[in-house]
Amino acid sequence: MFQRILIPTDGSDITSKAVDTAVQLAKHHGAKLFAISVKEPFPYSAVSEMQPTPPQEFFDAQERIAQERLSHVLTAAKLAGVEAQAHSVEALHAWEAIIEHARQVNADLLVMASHGRKGFQALLLGSETQKVLSHCEFPLLVVR
Repeated sequence: MFQRILIPTDGSDITSKAVDTAVQLAKHHGAKLFAISVKEPFPYSAVSEMQPTPPQEFFDAQERIAQERLSHVLTAAKLAGVEAQAHSVEALHAWEAIIEHARQVNADLLVMASHGRKGFQALLLGSETQKVLSHCEFPLLVVR
């Protein structure tokens, strides 16, 4: 049924449950797994001399963090015998990058985690998963 599954990862505990689910689904369906980690862009300010971290250090740290997150997915996939690819991308809005990457890899299922926030907290904090759900045309499995 599913042949190309995308799993975004932010390294959180709840995301690890979604990773496990995506790996098991990929194994069950004989699907290929695609992992994505979205990096934050450098927070340029009007006064460049006041930057607490030089841009290259920031970029290097963001890439190191993204690769750590992705390595967990790749390891889980390898242990399950699932073919997997991992990519890190920089984006201002993670949900947009996730949807765009799903299009690029021609994903037929997205598996994402949800923190399960409700009411005013959900309205105030928002949710990347909720934004993907309301803007994408792909099937999305939400794991809590």
